[in-house]
Parts: sequence; structure tokens; C-alpha cells
Amino acid sequence: MNLSRLCTLLLISSLLSISTSFASNHNSDKPLRIAVAANFTPVLKALLLEFHQQTNIKTQLISGATGALFLQIKHGAPFDIFISADSLRPKLLEQDDLILSDSRKTYAIGQLALLSMKNQTKLSDLRLSLQDIPKHFAIANPDIAPYGKAAKQTLQHLGLWHQYKNNLITGINVNQTFAQIRSQAVSSGIVANSQLVINKLTGVVIPTSYHQPIEQQLVIVKNRNNIEYAKQLSKFLLSPKIQQKIVNFGYARNELAQQLEQPIAKQGISHAKP
Repeated sequence: MNLSRLCTLLLISSLLSISTSFASNHNSDKPLRIAVAANFTPVLKALLLEFHQQTNIKTQLISGATGALFLQIKHGAPFDIFISADSLRPKLLEQDDLILSDSRKTYAIGQLALLSMKNQTKLSDLRLSLQDIPKHFAIANPDIAPYGKAAKQTLQHLGLWHQYKNNLITGINVNQTFAQIRSQAVSSGIVANSQLVINKLTGVVIPTSYHQPIEQQLVIVKNRNNIEYAKQLSKFLLSPKIQQKIVNFGYARNELAQQLEQPIAKQGISHAKP
């Protein structure tokens, strides 16, 4: 590995957060390594409780911005499945022949929400006149984070991008943006609706007509040892029961999900629950 590639990997790694493996430490099998977009990480952690009960497959989450995770995979990071916050990066990985054939699936449709920890927000708050533009307004980085890109499109749709862009505080991913608003370091901003649902907060869901659809897709990475386990996780997430749970977490209904009827096989090894 040359020095330039090594530096790139180290930089990207600094943007990622690796969670502990959801399994007992005594088992020598390698866990299913799941690269998951920041917005979906809390939801996936909750859903994995049931997945582990059904399969006894141990897992490890690597959470980060979709753009950073994508670059990691391009550079050969050892991920088994990539749960993205958009459809662009999975399509690019497919074009580069880095994923298992026919593994690219839409597992969720994201929704944006306007959040303020100081004031009761209304959708009309985004239509403030120039002098009423808040000193700081938080969105995820629109260049690397799908929710940030959709937030920018929302402001453009409302004709407010030029007024807001110099006042923006951009997070690496939507989780960082949510933390900035919740801590009141920033007065308001646009985050994922699922973050409000999970944290029992009140905000305003932004109409999906204000931005391009946030079609969140997953792919299974080629030439990995855990392909069969990755297939089981994909089927689990796309099953009707789990799709409804994802909607309950604040995502829009996913009309593209396949109605999978095949049961998820249970492995012969027992692991501790997370």
C-alpha cells in the first residue's frame, strides 16, 4: 500500500465510529461487518436485537457518513454489507463491480425534519425574511451526506439557499448535526425525522416534494467470507414486518421493498445478546 492510499484511509477512518461486536468474545468466527450510514445506525441497533435472536449471527457496526464509508469500500475496507443513506454510492459500487450481483436493494425512504430545541417550529419558519435568518443553522454536509444534500435542496426549493448558506454549520453526518442542535450549540436545523422519533422530540416533517427522494439502499460486498450472513441480514431488513418497524421509526413507507417470504435460517452457534 503506497503512502498516499494509507493517508487517505487514515483520514476516512477518523470520520467513522466503530461499535463493539454484538456477540460473545469467546467465539472465533469473524462477525458480520456492517458499514451503516449514521442516520440509520440507532434504528439498526434496535432491529439487530431481533436479528440476533433469529439467527445467532454476531455482528459489528461501523457507523459513519455515507460518503466516507463509500470511499473506505473503494479502498478495500473489509466490510461485508454496506447500508447506505442514498442510492448513488451503491450504484457506483455496482458499476465498479464491487458488490454481489442483484444485492442492491432499497431498504428505507428517508424523511427530513426541521428541529429547534428553543422554539416551537413551524414549516413556515423556513420562509423567514433575510433579516430574520438565524445566526446559525445546522445541516449535514451536502457534499458527502445524503441528508445534507436533501436539506440543501429544501432550502433551494424555498428560495432561501443564498440567504442561509453563509450561516450554515455543517456536520460530517446527520448524527453530528442532530447533536449540535440538541446540545443547543446551534439554535435550529434540518435533521432526519427518525432522530426525532427515536429521541421523542417534536419537530416538523418536511414534505418530500421539497427535495429529491432519500432512497436508502444496501449492497453486499463481493469477495467476503460472510456473504451468506449478509444475505440473511438483507432479507431480514426487507421483510414486511421489519419494513413496518422502519416506518415506525420515522421513515417513509418503502414501496420498493421486496416481499420476502423465505424464513431466515438460524445458525448452530449461540452468542450473547447485545
